[in-house]
Amino acid sequence: MKKNNVIRIEKNWEETKVLLISDLHWDNPKCDRQLLKKHLDEALKGNHDVLINGDLFCLMQGAYDPRKSKSDIREEHNVANYFDAIVNTAVEWFAPYAHLIKFIGYGNHETSILKRQETDIIERFVTLLNYKCESNVRVGGYGGWVRIHFADGVNSKSFNIKYMHGFGGGGAVTRGTIQHNRMSVNVEGADAIWMGHVHEDYEMTYTVEFLSNQDTVLQRDILMIRTSAYKEEYGDGSKGWHIERGASPKPIGGRWLILKPYRGKNETRQIQAYTHKTL
Repeated sequence: MKKNNVIRIEKNWEETKVLLISDLHWDNPKCDRQLLKKHLDEALKGNHDVLINGDLFCLMQGAYDPRKSKSDIREEHNVANYFDAIVNTAVEWFAPYAHLIKFIGYGNHETSILKRQETDIIERFVTLLNYKCESNVRVGGYGGWVRIHFADGVNSKSFNIKYMHGFGGGGAVTRGTIQHNRMSVNVEGADAIWMGHVHEDYEMTYTVEFLSNQDTVLQRDILMIRTSAYKEEYGDGSKGWHIERGASPKPIGGRWLILKPYRGKNETRQIQAYTHKTL
C-alpha cells in the first residue's frame, strides 16, 4: 500500500461536514463501540467523509508485549493468530463505512507494533478493507496534510489541515494545548492543526497577522483541534493503570468539522470553519 502524507479531497462549492476521530482503540474491551457506531452511522446517513488520525487499534496483547493484560483482550481476539484476528474482524466491522473513510493515519500503538513485531497493521487493514469493499481508503502518516478543495467551475478555495497524531502528555492543567503552541511555530499555511493522542477534546482559535501580495495587513484564523478517544479507562475510579497514575476521567468521542465556502469582501473566496463535539 503506497503511503502519502498529503490527502486531497474534492468537494462541490457547498457546505460540507467531516467526522474527525482518533484513538479509537477499537480492539480494546474498553472501546465504546456503541458510541463509535452511532457516530459512524450518522456519517453514513449524511454521506459525510471520515478521517482517522491514529490509534485505530490498541494492539497490546501480542506475544512478548510487556503491556499485555488478560482483562484487556476481547474473546474473539484471544487466539493464536492475534494480529490476523484483529485485522479480519475489523474489516468486517468497518466494511459499511469503508467508502466514507478518506484516510487512516498511524498512532503510537501502531508504530509500536511495527517496531516490536515487524508488521504494519494499518497497511494490512487498509489493503484488505479496500480489496473486500472496493473502496479507496488511503494510508496516511503519523503526521501529514489533508487538503479539502472546494470548486464549482467559477469558485475555488482549499481548506488545509495539518494532522499529527500527537506527542508528549496532556497535562492535568494544560490538557495538550502546549503541543498546539509548539505546532503553530513549526507549521506554515495550515487552516487547522488537528491532534489526538492525549485523549482530550477541544477547539481553540489562533488569530494571526499576515501581509498580502497587495501590501495589505490582514488577519486569519487557525483552528486548533484536539479529538479525544473511544476507550473509557476511568470506570468507577477504583483501580487500573489509568487510576494508579493519577489520570482524570476523559471525554469520549470525536469532533464534527463544518466547512462553509462563500464569497467574502471584494469577491474573495473564503471558507468558514468550526467544529463541535460528537454527541
